Amino acid sequence: MARTNPFANLASLSMRQLRELARTLGIQRYSAQDRDALAESIADRSGEGVETVAAAVTPAADPRPVAAIEAEMAPAPRPAAETRVVFLPRDPQWAYVFWDISEDDRSDALHAGASQLCLRVADVTGLAGGSSHPHTLQEVVVDSHATEWYLPVPLSDRDYRVELGYRKGGGGGWISLAFSSVARVPSLHPSEQILDQFVPFSLDAFPSASASLPTPAEAVDSGLHERLYQSATSQWRRLGRGSEAFHEIDATAGLESGGAFSASGAGPWASGRSASGIGGVGSRQRSFWLVADAELIVYGATDPAARLSIGGEEVPLSADGTFRVQVPFRDGQQLYPIEALAADGEQKRSITMEFRRSTPEDNSNPASQAVAEWF
Repeated sequence: MARTNPFANLASLSMRQLRELARTLGIQRYSAQDRDALAESIADRSGEGVETVAAAVTPAADPRPVAAIEAEMAPAPRPAAETRVVFLPRDPQWAYVFWDISEDDRSDALHAGASQLCLRVADVTGLAGGSSHPHTLQEVVVDSHATEWYLPVPLSDRDYRVELGYRKGGGGGWISLAFSSVARVPSLHPSEQILDQFVPFSLDAFPSASASLPTPAEAVDSGLHERLYQSATSQWRRLGRGSEAFHEIDATAGLESGGAFSASGAGPWASGRSASGIGGVGSRQRSFWLVADAELIVYGATDPAARLSIGGEEVPLSADGTFRVQVPFRDGQQLYPIEALAADGEQKRSITMEFRRSTPEDNSNPASQAVAEWF
């Protein structure tokens, strides 16, 4: 009579179940056997005890439908929420706020007459102890089921704090839930303190390199900008084209009226009869001119007590350690080695910036050199 194999469904058992069954049956070295060898060793065993152990490690499937089983299961536990609000500036104009409200706090607020969830944004720049600047409080109504919101920032470069709470219905009132930490909104500009002014632009006379640059009354050295430029370009200075040649050559010497006429009164830049004068339009005479140039702004910050130099020239620092200088940006290569030295002389940081400018085309002339042209 053929022996009935009680382990015909061994293939449905996991490796862990097979090893547990082998350990119960007393099979030697079961942990070193692979799945097929372990199943064969278990199948070689027979007897009532084997069937009992097999039934223990392979419990019978529940015949009930899955929906009935899920209905008897308790809901998964959820961690208790803690009431809090977080304020995160995203950029100088927008901030991101998210929050959690515990069920107890929400229930208490509703019983107290809460009607609308709100965020209050307060400017606390330079203040302590939870106070805020008067007339800066802004209240933003949010959805009662929301957990995050984007807020417009009133002013950049300021410290703000957000309060989460409910506004009461009826006679009004406020139910405070939580305060955020104070966070500073970044500034729109690198620094509000400027040590110099832009080079003046006049329609009567275009500024040259030898012209003195006006600086504010507190400026230490009025010739710093030009010396920085001369130092940065001393190794590569050459007689160039475009605005570089215009700055380095006296505008009143070396230029002939015929040359100025040929620069803007003929060729492809002229608007003469070859371009638009053919037909019934007679020739006309008019002077025309154009000037353009560029400046280079170098700015940064270091320890307010440090000494800062650019190309060996000492640059004054503002009270907060920032600096900002403007220098001519002419054709050619400019090299600016920036070095900061601590007040005690023990620490030093440096950075070297290299800039190149080229003017591939220059068909300009100042107003003083404008001549009459036929077009």
